[in-house]
Amino acid sequence: MRHPEDTMTTTHDDQTAAALPGRPPVVDQATWQAARDELLLREKAHTREGDAIAAARRRLPMVEFDGTAEVVGADGPVPFLDLFQGRDELVVYKHMWHDDTPHQGQCYGCTTAAWHLQDASYLNARGVSFAFLTEGRWEEVAPFVEFMGYTQPWYSVRGLPEPIGGEMGYLTCYLREGERTFLTYSTTGRGCERVNASMGLLDMTPYGRGEVWEDKPEGWPEGRAACWSWKTDADGEPTWGRTGRPTPQWTRPGATRL
Repeated sequence: MRHPEDTMTTTHDDQTAAALPGRPPVVDQATWQAARDELLLREKAHTREGDAIAAARRRLPMVEFDGTAEVVGADGPVPFLDLFQGRDELVVYKHMWHDDTPHQGQCYGCTTAAWHLQDASYLNARGVSFAFLTEGRWEEVAPFVEFMGYTQPWYSVRGLPEPIGGEMGYLTCYLREGERTFLTYSTTGRGCERVNASMGLLDMTPYGRGEVWEDKPEGWPEGRAACWSWKTDADGEPTWGRTGRPTPQWTRPGATRL
């Protein structure tokens, strides 16, 4: 049995000596818990404000549009109404598209959203359908979808105006009432982050997203340009050049260096 005097205890001096530059201060469990509890109050307030915003979102007016307009998917032209799959609500992600461009040249930002939206089981269970829309020609979109391994339905909305087509890079919600269709909500930019679970997890870590714009303590890694990890070369190094691909593409069979 160890003598009590041999038991290691953590003192303030020990903690100071153990401090690591560019990293959080080292403290005991009780001190950490007190700081964590203080932050939790702010997190709870943030959650309640998010609930209030969601309540306001549910009270937005809506815009009626022609749901018989045809979009093109794996089964050819179909009316937009078909995207509801018999459900009353529909969420879509509008994926940007670059014509006559190889897979690695497609939008890396939209890829981050699409990669995190590969299953709609929980949406379907709540009576909500999901689909991807893009302005690409279907003959180009279909092989891209196959290469990426996406299983959710994709449709070309080329030439169609808002609120079906129009500007891409948006999350958009629709409501159906019988044969009538309505636009209820749309968001872009950082509004699309809510589907990117990786961003949320990175925000929980000490170093965050590793982007230069973030508010960091003095001595933290400076970070890189926004979205630096979205497009990389085969070694995982960020690049906007011809050797780069949207990061998830490196997991796909046949993804090679140019």
